[in-house]
Formats: sequence, C-alpha cells, structure tokens
Amino acid sequence: MPDADDYLALLNPEQKAAVIQEGAPLLILAGAGSGKTRVITTKIAYLIGRKQVQPYSILAVTFTKKAAKEMQDRAVALEPLAANAQIRTFHSFGSWFLRKYAEEAGIDKNFTVYDDDDMATLVSKAVPALSRQEAAKAAHRIALAKDFCLTPDSKNLVDIESSPDFPEIYAAYEKRLRSTGNVDFGDLILLPVLVLNDREQIRMQMHYRFRVIMVDEYQDSNVAQFKLLQALSGAEENAGVYVCVVGDDDQSIYRFRGAEVQNILTFQQNFPGTELIRLERNYRSTGCILAAADRIVSNNENRLGKTLRAERGNGNPPVLVFLPTQDDEAAFCAELIMKAYKKGCPYHDWAILYRTNAQSLEFETEFLHRKIPYTVVGSLKFYEREEIKDILAFLALIANPRDEIAFRRIVNKPAHGIGEKTQDTVVEYMKDHAGTAGGGELRSGLIAACRECAKSMSKKAQRGLTDFVSVIDDLTVYFDSAAAGKLSVFIEKTAERSGLLEYHSSQDEISGTQRAANIQELINSAVLYPCTRQGLTDFLDAIELDREIEIPGKEHDADTVTLITIHNTKGLEFSRVIITGLENGIFPRQDKTGSDLEEERRLFYVGITRARDELYITSCSVRRLYGRTEYMQPSQFLLEAGKDVFRILGTPPSTYGNDTFPAALHDGEPRKTAGDSLSALWCSGTRLYHDDWGYGQIIKTGYTSGEYVITVQFENGTCRQFMPQYQAHSLMIIHE
Repeated sequence: MPDADDYLALLNPEQKAAVIQEGAPLLILAGAGSGKTRVITTKIAYLIGRKQVQPYSILAVTFTKKAAKEMQDRAVALEPLAANAQIRTFHSFGSWFLRKYAEEAGIDKNFTVYDDDDMATLVSKAVPALSRQEAAKAAHRIALAKDFCLTPDSKNLVDIESSPDFPEIYAAYEKRLRSTGNVDFGDLILLPVLVLNDREQIRMQMHYRFRVIMVDEYQDSNVAQFKLLQALSGAEENAGVYVCVVGDDDQSIYRFRGAEVQNILTFQQNFPGTELIRLERNYRSTGCILAAADRIVSNNENRLGKTLRAERGNGNPPVLVFLPTQDDEAAFCAELIMKAYKKGCPYHDWAILYRTNAQSLEFETEFLHRKIPYTVVGSLKFYEREEIKDILAFLALIANPRDEIAFRRIVNKPAHGIGEKTQDTVVEYMKDHAGTAGGGELRSGLIAACRECAKSMSKKAQRGLTDFVSVIDDLTVYFDSAAAGKLSVFIEKTAERSGLLEYHSSQDEISGTQRAANIQELINSAVLYPCTRQGLTDFLDAIELDREIEIPGKEHDADTVTLITIHNTKGLEFSRVIITGLENGIFPRQDKTGSDLEEERRLFYVGITRARDELYITSCSVRRLYGRTEYMQPSQFLLEAGKDVFRILGTPPSTYGNDTFPAALHDGEPRKTAGDSLSALWCSGTRLYHDDWGYGQIIKTGYTSGEYVITVQFENGTCRQFMPQYQAHSLMIIHE
C-alpha cells in the first residue's frame, strides 16, 4: 500500500491543495483533462489513511456506474480500506436509502424501478382518457417535475406544465404508482428528499452516518439532487458534515435532462464559507486546441471563469475546413482517415462528432462505400430491447408481486388469451384487497388476484390465467429451492419455462437468432449473483440504475472510427477529433438565445476538449436537410473563436470574411431574438424538423392558458403540440 506522501507527491500544487483542504465546504472547479478523478480518489484515500476518517462515514456520489466503479477502484488501489466507503451513483444511493426506509417512503422494500415506457403505460392506466401520445407527454412532464423536486400539490408545478389538468394527472399517476409498491427514476431522488425533510430522526441518522459527502460532476446535478445534498449534509442545521463537490460549469450540457448549471454557479452562496480551488492544468489536449476552446466558452456570461493551461505543449492549430456540401464533408473525413491509416494511424484514434444523430447517415454511407470500419454510439441500448425487457418483467414480478407494469407486459406473452379487460379486472381486484405497502408474501398481490379472478371468468380467460399462474408457481418453487445456486441458472429456467425463449427465437430466422443470443447474454450477466431474494434485487438494481449501459460482451477496443453525438462524448477522449456541421441552424441549433445559447456554446467546448492531438472542424455551404436543400451560414461560434486560432482549408464564405461576426445570419436574414414575437417566428406553414418525428409543418397556432402553442403535422402521420418558448431546442426551422 502506497504511503500518503508517495501519492501526494504525484499531484500538482492545486491538486494537492484540494486533497488536503479540510473544514470549510470545498468547490473544486476542475477543467477538462485536469485530473479531477485523481484528486477525488486521492482525497478519499487521504481522509482514511492520514486523517483517520472512518471509511463507513464517507459517501461519494457520481452519475454513472462506470464513473463510480473507476472512482472506487482507484481509491482502493491507494487505500484498501476505501472499499468500505459508499461510492455510488446518485440513483444507486437513492435505491439503497429507499430499501432501508421503504416503509417510511410508502413503498415495497422489493420495489423495482420503472423506466420511461413503464411510466407512460402507468399514466395511461391511471388516466384512461389520455391517448398513448398524451400519456407519454404527461409521463415526461412528471419525470421533469420530480427532477425539480415538485410534487402534485407544489405551487411551482405550473413552471413545468401550464395545463390545468396536469396536477390531477400527476396525482392520479402517483396514486397508481404507490399501489404497485414500485418507484420511477425520479422517486429515487425525490422520495429520499421527502423522507429526510419529514423525518428528523432519519435525517439525524444520516448526519451521524455520513460525515464526509463528496459529489463528482456536480455541474450535471438537478434541483432534486441539490436538495438531497442539502438534506444529507445538514447545511442549514450546522450538522458539521464536510461537503466537497467537483465539477466544471463549462461542461454543463444536460439541461434537457434536468441538469441545473446554477447548482454549481451558486454553490458558494448555498454553502457559506466555501473555499474555491481551480484545477487549470490540462493533461489531455495541446495548447492550440485549448486556446480555441477558451475563445469559445469565454463568450458565456454565466460562468465562474478559468483558463486551461496545456502541459503537453502547443501542438498544431485546429483545422477549420469549409466545404461545399455534406457529401464533400463525408468524403473529406473519409479521405483524411484513410490517409492517416495508410501511415500507421489506427481507426480507433478517430472520432466524428455531430450535434444530432441524423447527421451520421452521410458518414455511414461513405464509410461503407470505402470499407472504413466504424461504430455508431447511441443505438438501441441492450436493456431496452423487447426480449430483454420481457425476461426482466418476469423477474420483477417475482421480486414484487404487485408490479402492475411487469404483470401487464408478460401475462399474455406468449399469448394466453388474457386480454386487457381481464388484466384490468385482476389489477382492480388486487387494489381492492391490497394490504399495507411492503406487506405480503411472494404469492400475494397480482398472482393471488389471478387465482381468485379466474374462478368467475370465461373458460378462455380462466385457462389463460391458470396457465400463467402455473408458470409463476413453477418458477417460484424453483427459485426457493435454488438458493445455493446461481441467479443465471434461474434466469435461464425463466426464459424456457415462460416460453419467451421459444417465442422470440421463432419471430423470424434472422432477428430470432439474435434475440436468443441477447437472452443468453442476459443470462451470462447474472453469473456472479446468487439465486436469493437479495441476489435478485441486486441484479435488477444493477440493470435499472444504469441507463447508459452498453451491450454485454461488446468489443470496446475494436479498431473502428467512432461516430457519436457531442452529448455522448462526455468523459471520453480521442487522439483525433472531427467536429462536423458548424453552421447556424445546425450548431448552434436554430433560434437559441440566452441560457440556451450558452449551453450550446458549452457543448462546442466539450467537443473541442475531447481532442488530444488533432482537431478538425467542418462547415458546409449547402446542406440537404430531410429532403430540402438549405443554404447555410458558418456557425457564429467559429468567428467568436477568431480566425487566428484556426488553420483554414477550403474557401471561406463571404460572411466569414468580416473581423466581427454579424448578428447570427441565416439565409441573409437576422435570426430572431428573445424579444421578437413567438407568433411571428413560429407561424402556420413553417416547416420544421424534430429529431424523433422527422420533418413536419405547423398547421395551427394559438394561445392556451397564456402560453403560445403550435400544432405540427409530421410526415410520418404524427401530430404534436409544442410550446416554442420552452421547446424550441427540440425543433429546427427549415427554410425553403
């Protein structure tokens, strides 16, 4: 085990100051590539090894399982006792807390976590008058409300959704959700906050348990997570809990997920006496790359301010390439990569970054033609596949027999002749005969309801329910008798006895074979878990609490070019990066102003700072946007950076020749600003593009409850309503 003096000697002065600081709250403003993970893991080891802080009393939280695992591994390598510290994701901590205080939270201790689709289904059942689309929209708004720590009776709920019906829909959903004993993702943060605020004894227990609280990537926290930190730390009660947060306000890019950059900007006000330490030495990128990044982000007003300094020398300046069309853009990137490959540069050194997923198509087509291997990051996640969700639903129902969503998913799959009406009858019977939250044996809840309801149903429904109960009974007996075995064996048994393995294998020859392979991968992933109640719960938690998990067994070190949105690059780095589509309307997106434009600027900053050695930026004069030809203007970000930071290739358009950037031009016309009328910009007949629904046209406008609302008819037949004041970020105006 290394001595504290040994690992402290590896730190630069600012890093060491952050590690040994104690007493007052600490905000570590850690720039990209500045070694923040080294600092936070060394601080954990230092507190345990040098300051004799009990590992049991340390709580460190971050946002992904990958980051949490890396943090724990590196801390344990420095100080083995760090294995006893709580190093988790925010949601994993919330799950741990709620299982400990399930009764106080009003939920089942064996709860499972509902995802977005599950929430939409439950909203549909709670408010049958809503269409599936309306239910999905309401579910999204409910999730957002929980991110802001708002309950159905919160006065500020109108800030999330102005519809007068929304509080009632939210309340109906919550009532239905509580009847299942389960939680959604928002509950994993919201419910602990409510319990801590309402139960002083539990709050005191947490203050006594956790004397040190550390938060990584604090700029990505939402309002509910901030309130959880407040409650756990006892900041307003002078509980004496030491708080240290690490983050970078310039890398706050997840506002669409509820992240609130103000959490880090106002940390010093919310935690009086805070010390601020800046980590500005960058060990990733060259100086010329960092200069371009600094020029961009320094245009933001809402930032704490820092200037990154390269420890690897200046390197070559970023290359700004002006190209005629997107076809030329794809060809240029392919040629650049192929020439480098012939000189010995592996494909995996390269990453092509873009603002939206739709931009990947040209590169995929070009790369296939030239036989350049590539990987698209951001495709369908493994645990979101139909066959996997089906198996997991069986496991969830066995873990919690009151899980309505899991029950509805698999009670008639494969088909047992159990229609929705029969399902409704069973669910209502369970609700009418439910005990208290957390009570009941394994065979109670919906399984017991199936037994009782079958007695008074038609022969077809009776036979279907009896067959389904028989499957559950067989699996339950096997589960109880296999306590000494592995959970993987039980999941294999579940796939076979439920008929799901045969069902998915027979869908068609090609996808059936792949689906069976996916089910086998799920089985393999459970090998390390015991076939016990705790093992099953831990396995479901491991899956449900990490929505960014990739396909098990995927080859991470394959020699392929990475195609990826800039949002998905957070935490990654590549030797050579190409950022594409730097045109107004693409990047930044159309009609971004104020804080939205500042987030777009931060997004560009994140993209730039992914590059270690080489950075290329492309901008096209003409681009086909979903069937329309658009004449583009260079992104305003390019001239904010200044021409002197780039080496320019191609012919710059006339609008790039000025010393100062003109007012966000688009097709020769000034872009609308926040002061312009919404109705003038978002008028009937305007053609739009949405990442999920594609190309469409505004067919109706008007005001609802004081908010300007547009109705968009999309080419795929979908009709949607939007409030441009709040949702402009999801829509791109297409100019004819």
